[in-house]
Amino acid sequence: MRVITTAADFREAERAARRPMGLTPTMGYLHEGHLSLVRRARSENATAVVSIFVNPTQFGSSEDLSTYPRDMEGDLDKLRREGVDLVFAPCAAEMYPKGFDTYIDVGEIAARLEGAHRPGHFRGVATVVCKLMTIVRPDNVYFGQKDAQQCLVIERLNSDLDLGANVVALPTARDADGLALSSRNARLTPEARKSALSLYRALRLAERLYAEGARDAGAIRGRMADLLSAEPGVQVDYVSIADAKTLVELDAIGGEALASLAARVGGVRLIDNVTLGT
Repeated sequence: MRVITTAADFREAERAARRPMGLTPTMGYLHEGHLSLVRRARSENATAVVSIFVNPTQFGSSEDLSTYPRDMEGDLDKLRREGVDLVFAPCAAEMYPKGFDTYIDVGEIAARLEGAHRPGHFRGVATVVCKLMTIVRPDNVYFGQKDAQQCLVIERLNSDLDLGANVVALPTARDADGLALSSRNARLTPEARKSALSLYRALRLAERLYAEGARDAGAIRGRMADLLSAEPGVQVDYVSIADAKTLVELDAIGGEALASLAARVGGVRLIDNVTLGT
């Protein structure tokens, strides 16, 4: 496994690499969710690439970039065991050199939900993913459905800018108790982690209500919000029942809908989602 830290060196390696090439973009501190994407990429491509880069431009002014968990040595050990060929691990100055002043706005799909609550977040995500895809030039790029809106943003970015990759979104990886795997989970205290399970319970409630015939999106949102508000230590950012493709909030569910939510639990911000109507 070769670890590369500059765009120029990676472009040289890319020209010599076997095709197809699969890229799994990450911010490191790898868990089983990341590794499930890596395994899929490994199984479907002649060359498996993982990027590790904690992207400063997707963190808001109220979010502490310095506290984001990091473990480069541990990450590299895990990737070696998975048979990864190339790791692209640039520093911030490599990705955003002095004078950098070009950013990407993906539009309406990025302005809702996370975009509304984290101004500038998807501007940073879209910019760094575009840079990664133009440096790595993957045939396939892999993301997790836990970040459902991010997947839609990347699909729009890839399509609108003709980046040429196949965007693969894989199901959310969960612990045995249902909590969606996230690097941020490491910051949860044991008590907060128990409270965090209320997010999955709220989503399971939405699934059950839908299965029982409920189609009033407002009523389902209300039941989910009530469940979350009853859990100590959970501060809700939003509860959404939206069109699964546009993320426009629904009054009534007539087709595929995304039930999603975001909340702070013990000071740690978590997101999760499920799709209704599949």
